[in-house]
Amino acid sequence: PRSAHFNWPDAAAQNGDNRTRLNATSSPSRYPMRSLTSPTATLLAKPSRFQHFLNLVEKTGNALPNPASMFALLALAVVVLSAILHSAGITVLHPVTGEAVGVVNLLSVEGLQRILLEAERNFLAYPPLGIALMCLIGIGIAEQSGLMSAGLRLVVFASPRKLITPMVVFAAVLSNAGSELGYVLVVPLAGALYHSLGRHPILGLAAAFAGVSGGYSANILLGAIDVLLAGLSQAAAQLVEPTYRVAPTANYYFMVVSALLIAVAGTFVTEKIIAPRLGEYRGDAPRDDLKPLSHAEKRGLLFALLTVTVITALVVWGLLPGGGFLQNPGSTELKDSVFIRGLVSFIFLYALLPGIVYGVAAGSFKNDHDIVAGMVHSMKSLASFIVLAFFASQFIAYFNWANLGIVTAVSGANFITHIGLEQMPGLLMIAVLLFAAAVNMLMTSASAKWALLAPVFVPMFMLLGFSPELVQCAFRIGDSITNILTPLMNYFPLVFTFFIKYEPKTGIGTVIALMLPYSIVFGLLWTALLVMWVTFGIPLGPGAELYLGS
Repeated sequence: PRSAHFNWPDAAAQNGDNRTRLNATSSPSRYPMRSLTSPTATLLAKPSRFQHFLNLVEKTGNALPNPASMFALLALAVVVLSAILHSAGITVLHPVTGEAVGVVNLLSVEGLQRILLEAERNFLAYPPLGIALMCLIGIGIAEQSGLMSAGLRLVVFASPRKLITPMVVFAAVLSNAGSELGYVLVVPLAGALYHSLGRHPILGLAAAFAGVSGGYSANILLGAIDVLLAGLSQAAAQLVEPTYRVAPTANYYFMVVSALLIAVAGTFVTEKIIAPRLGEYRGDAPRDDLKPLSHAEKRGLLFALLTVTVITALVVWGLLPGGGFLQNPGSTELKDSVFIRGLVSFIFLYALLPGIVYGVAAGSFKNDHDIVAGMVHSMKSLASFIVLAFFASQFIAYFNWANLGIVTAVSGANFITHIGLEQMPGLLMIAVLLFAAAVNMLMTSASAKWALLAPVFVPMFMLLGFSPELVQCAFRIGDSITNILTPLMNYFPLVFTFFIKYEPKTGIGTVIALMLPYSIVFGLLWTALLVMWVTFGIPLGPGAELYLGS
């Protein structure tokens, strides 16, 4: 809806500056229609302690440097640390070769020369860089043509009224395959949808925000984040096993089940906890009539569906046993097929070709100039990531050159072995999950966090026999469940403006108090699912086992 688009400075002007909102007192009077008696209402009824915590989070988060600057500082720290540990004679026994491995001094003449000569190679060889650029070209076309917008509206509008909440949460989860699409489209659309149905619009905002952000790692579709994290996990795994490969489908089975779990859990929290507390909407925001799909959009969706069907038929044909053109001649397993190994290209094609066909059929693309403009537009969103990737690639390279990854991994594995935790894999994965959830409160970029943590966690747990796919899965859960609680999340200000459209006096503490039940329920159920998965030894994805072989 046209009125669901906001400008952050304008919204800030309506409700005071950012610091005023952070220090504002959230009270039941913001929702005067009923008394707040649910457990989460306590957070609103006694806001001072909760607000102090939020202020502490903001202050701590603002004290951190920009992620790109942080990686630059970490790269410098690795160089200095390598010299110190080298002088101290730190060595460990390599678990495979049995040879002594020491820390390499990068502050030497040889080290400095290598830093200067291989900076460009480090940047261009950074695994997530090419992957992200390629995927976003295709996804950008699907978004700019209007295909993703029309598809999501079709999913929501086709649902019976009693299924609106589960479909909104589920559609929000699916939107994660389109990067930030869920924040800018699904969240405001859900608010307007609930308002048009006579329900509290903030109820729709909360449900969609929970699915988009709290369920960030759950999906039945593969997206750019799957490819990005797999690339980082593979780079970390190769510190121990140089030939190890982590496929983008590493957590696919688990994430499909998680998508259904988040849809059910999000529906329960929305209808049983948030809806009773909000009650009826008594604000004066005008209702927006949701515009149904036009004839051109329906025609575009039909042709896009036919395109997807043709691509899928070709893929299935290529994967058929007996010499399919997408089969690996040396292996009949799906994980070794050209389809899985070239999944980035297929994600690109599945977004690009239907997007172009939709745009032409619906009239949003008039010529090739419009198509190229859509590709260029999608690249703009990656500008900050490219800068971050340069410094992150140097940090990872220095970390590997200095042997800090293997030294840290062996030392950490020895410590865990000494205290006996290697016999409790469920507890170990919960520890990784909780650590990721805590770090996410201050550093919200999943790729930036995993680029920092993977070189330590993945090799350490590999030496204990746990697969990189399992460690990555535990990280992804922790990375998701606290997204909706931190004001430092990039899209939190945008989501906040959607809330104040319907309740102008809403404070940030109010928003977080609304989202806290989602975070708690998602965290408990998702953790239980992971423990069950580990207990029964279920593969996380095609060819992605929980434990390593010999």
